[in-house]
Amino acid sequence: MQENYHKWYTQYLKRDFEMLVFGNAGIPLILFPPLKGRYFDYKDVGFIDSAAQLIDEGKIKIYCPDGIDEQSWTDYEAHPADRVLNHILYENTILSDVIEFAKYESGMKKVAVGGCGFGGYHAVNIAFKHPDKIVNLISLGGTFDIKQFIHGYYDEECYFNNPPDYMPNLTDDWYLDKIKMMKIILGVGEWDINLEENYRFSDILNSKGITHWLDVRSYATHDWKWFKEMFPQYLSQLFL
Repeated sequence: MQENYHKWYTQYLKRDFEMLVFGNAGIPLILFPPLKGRYFDYKDVGFIDSAAQLIDEGKIKIYCPDGIDEQSWTDYEAHPADRVLNHILYENTILSDVIEFAKYESGMKKVAVGGCGFGGYHAVNIAFKHPDKIVNLISLGGTFDIKQFIHGYYDEECYFNNPPDYMPNLTDDWYLDKIKMMKIILGVGEWDINLEENYRFSDILNSKGITHWLDVRSYATHDWKWFKEMFPQYLSQLFL
């Protein structure tokens, strides 16, 4: 499996930023790390290996950018208003540096996004805020509500970065029409700690007429064992 390491200075975060890329062709998939995760986590736990066949066949190319949750949502020494602003700087890094790079390398106009746990939040949020850039969305055991981190604080920036809040109120056809064109998979185990959150979010999507697949996996928990089983199966759905 081809693997490349990238490191550059990003103007948005004003620091160096790192990323691993796996494969040499195929649909570009931006894979957000789990809560407080790093760019190498998916490799270290064998998650990337679970998709090795699709990567080697040139069907998918996976981009694993670094995460900054410890400088944004989980930096409890900072004011919540500053935390959400740091998240926005991270989002700008992903949009301008990572996604544009993946589009350039692949020659494609859109990318896929995904993630496990809180990585699912990052994937869902960026997909629904920027549906002109995203073609597919995969969440595994995702958690989507940022209110758990901001402890009662709430402002406009929090609202527009909290999908369970802004999606029910979304009426703009420019967004909705593009979101409805995506392939969306919400995978979660029947014993996953985030099961009820996935049910609630699926209900929101249904209320908007957004077709998606909520896959509740029997006996599965919030664990890498199950995520590694689910991931290649979900990726294969992108080619149907």
